[in-house]
Amino acid sequence: MEKKPGFVLARKQKMLSLSTTHTPSFLGLNLQQNSGFWRQSNYGREIIIGVVDTGIVPDHPSFDDEGMPPPPAKWKGRCDFNSSVCNNKLIGARYFHDGNGSPLDEIGHGTHTASTAAGNYVRGANVLGNANGTAVGIAPLAHLAMYKVCTPDGCSESDIIAAMDAAIEDGVDILSISLVGGEDQFYANSVLLGAYSAMQKGIFVSCSAGNDGPFESSLSNEAPWVMTVGASTIDRNIRATAVLGNKQEFHGESLYQPKDFPPALHPLFYPAGMNQSDLDSRYCNAASLNKTEVEGKIVVCHVGGDLTGIEKGQNIKDLDGVGMILINPEKDGYTTFADAHVLPATLLSYADGLKVMAYINSTKSPVAAISFKGTVIGHNHAPMVASFSSRGPSRASPGILKPDIIGPGVNILAGWNESIENNTKSKLNFNVISGTSMSCPHLSGAAALLKSAHPKWSPAAIKSAIMTTADLVNLAKNPIEDERHLPASIFAVGSGHVNPSRANNPGLIYDIEPTDYVPYLCGLMNYTDKEVGLLTQSKVNCAKESSIPEAQLNYPSFSIIFGSPVQRYTRTVTNVGEAKSTYNVKVVAPKGVKVTVVPHTLNFSKVNQKLTYEVIFTRLEAAAEGIVSQGSLSWNSAKYSVRSPIVAIVNGN
Repeated sequence: MEKKPGFVLARKQKMLSLSTTHTPSFLGLNLQQNSGFWRQSNYGREIIIGVVDTGIVPDHPSFDDEGMPPPPAKWKGRCDFNSSVCNNKLIGARYFHDGNGSPLDEIGHGTHTASTAAGNYVRGANVLGNANGTAVGIAPLAHLAMYKVCTPDGCSESDIIAAMDAAIEDGVDILSISLVGGEDQFYANSVLLGAYSAMQKGIFVSCSAGNDGPFESSLSNEAPWVMTVGASTIDRNIRATAVLGNKQEFHGESLYQPKDFPPALHPLFYPAGMNQSDLDSRYCNAASLNKTEVEGKIVVCHVGGDLTGIEKGQNIKDLDGVGMILINPEKDGYTTFADAHVLPATLLSYADGLKVMAYINSTKSPVAAISFKGTVIGHNHAPMVASFSSRGPSRASPGILKPDIIGPGVNILAGWNESIENNTKSKLNFNVISGTSMSCPHLSGAAALLKSAHPKWSPAAIKSAIMTTADLVNLAKNPIEDERHLPASIFAVGSGHVNPSRANNPGLIYDIEPTDYVPYLCGLMNYTDKEVGLLTQSKVNCAKESSIPEAQLNYPSFSIIFGSPVQRYTRTVTNVGEAKSTYNVKVVAPKGVKVTVVPHTLNFSKVNQKLTYEVIFTRLEAAAEGIVSQGSLSWNSAKYSVRSPIVAIVNGN
C-alpha cells in the first residue's frame, strides 16, 4: 500500500461509539412569534448540515420538505436510497463499507440527531402521550445530508474518514458528529483528521464531548478546530412522584405514565434488605428476586449492575410486582432520565434515594405509591450540567480549555426509527433519549442559523460568537450547577450554555485562519513534521515555522498552566458590531493569579477592524501548589459584553 499514489498512513482501525418539542423554546427560539433570531437567520435557509451517524429514516415526518426551497447550486451529493425518496429537506443520503448496503437507520440515533439539528415542523409529536407539542429542529429550513457510518456493531474509522471526505466534496456547510472513542493524539483520530480538512474548506464541525463524566479529563474530540459540546438539562420533566407512607414526596421521572394506576399505598420491598453489599439484589437481578417477596409490591432498585432500568422493571413485572422506584448512584446525583418503563416506575436522584432508604430502615412495614404528573415545565435548576457529560481538562492539549460549550442533552425528544409504542401503522415515531450525542446537533443547528445570518463568517468566527455570548446562570439566576446542585466547574461548562440569539450579535469575534493552526501544532507535545503533515495534508517543516504555545492560539478562552511564573499571550479581536465603538476590559482574576491587560481600552472606528491586546498572567507567591482556579476576561461596550473564561492550573499538574 505504501507504494500506491496518495498513501499517507496505515494502521489498525478502531471502532467508535455513538455518544425536540421544547428545546428551541428553551434556547429562546420562539415557535409562536415570527420574529427574533429565527427570522433574522431565515431559519437556516440555504445551509446544508451533514450528519455522520447511523443513517436515517427518510419518510419520517421530520424530513418532509413542505416549505423547503431546493438545495443550493453548490450541492454535489447523491441519494443512495431510491432517488425519489430524497427531497428538498433530505437532499443526500450515503452509506459506506460497513453500512449494510443502505443509508437506512437501524438504530434510531441518526434519525434523532438529524431531526434535532434541522427537522421540519411536526405537530402532535410525543412519546407515550408525554412532551406533546410541535417537534422542530434548531434550523428548520436547513437542508440535511446523512452519511451512514455506524451499524449495531459500531462505527468504523475508515468509514468515518470516507464519509467526512465525501461530505466535504458534496458541499456541506456544517458537520454534526455525535461519535466518540478515537485516539487522544489529533493526528491519529479519524474524526479530528476529517474535521481539520473540513475546517480548511470553511466547514464548521460540531462534536460531542463524550459521556464519561462526571470524571475529570474524560473528554473526546478535544481539538481546537472543532466545537466540543457538553450536555445539560432542560426545564422540562416527565414527572413521576414517589409518595412514601410517612407523607414524604420525591419527584422523579418516567416516560410511562399510566392513567389507571391507583394512588393507593402498596407494600414497599427492598431486595437487598440490610445487606447493602449484595449487588445482585441491589440491582434487581432476576436471580435475586422471587415471586413471594415481589408480588403486589413496589420494589426499590439501584441504577447499575449491567441492567437498564427497563430491564429491572421487566424482572419485577414478570413476578407480578406492581411498581418500581429506581435510585441514582452518587455519581449521577440529580441527573434523572425519563425512560419508557414497562410498569409504573420513577427514577429518583441520589439524595432523594437516601431519604427513601432511611424511611425503609425506619419501619417494619414500609409502604409507597407512585403518582404520575405528566409533563412539567419550569424546573429552575436548568440548565444543569448532566452527570454523564465529559469533563476537562483536555489530555491532548491542556492549553486549550475544553469543552467549549454546553447545550441541551438530557431527555431530548426527536425522531426515531421505530415506534416505541409498537404502533406499526404510524410514521410519527419519536423517542426521548439523553447524551452529548443529543447536545451536539443542537449546536450544529445553532451554527447553521449563524452561518445563514453571516455567510462570510469562518468556522472559528461562529465558534467565537457562540462561546463569548454563552449564558452563565440557570433559570433561578444562580450560577450553572453540576449534577450535585453545586456551582459547576469550568471543566464542566467551558464557556457556558449556548444562547443562539445573543451569538447572532456578539460585538467582537476571535477569528482563526487555517494556517494559524500549523504553528500551534508544531508547538504541541513534540509532534513531528510527519504527524503535523497528517493533519494539514501537506508537507510541514516545524523548524521553519514559528511554533507557539497552545495558549497563544487566538482562542476565545484561556487555559494557563503555570510552569514559569509569568506568561504573556496576545489575542486579536475583530469588530463585527457597531462601527464606532469603545470597549473597556473587565477582569475577574483566578485565585492566586494577577492578570494584566494591555491596552485596557479598545477603540474601533469601522466594522471588521482588527485590534490586538496582550494579557500577562503572573502567579502570586501566595498561590497554593496544585490549585485550579477560574476567572474571566470581558470586553464591555455600551452595547456588548464579550466574555472569555480563564482557567489557571498552578504547577502544571
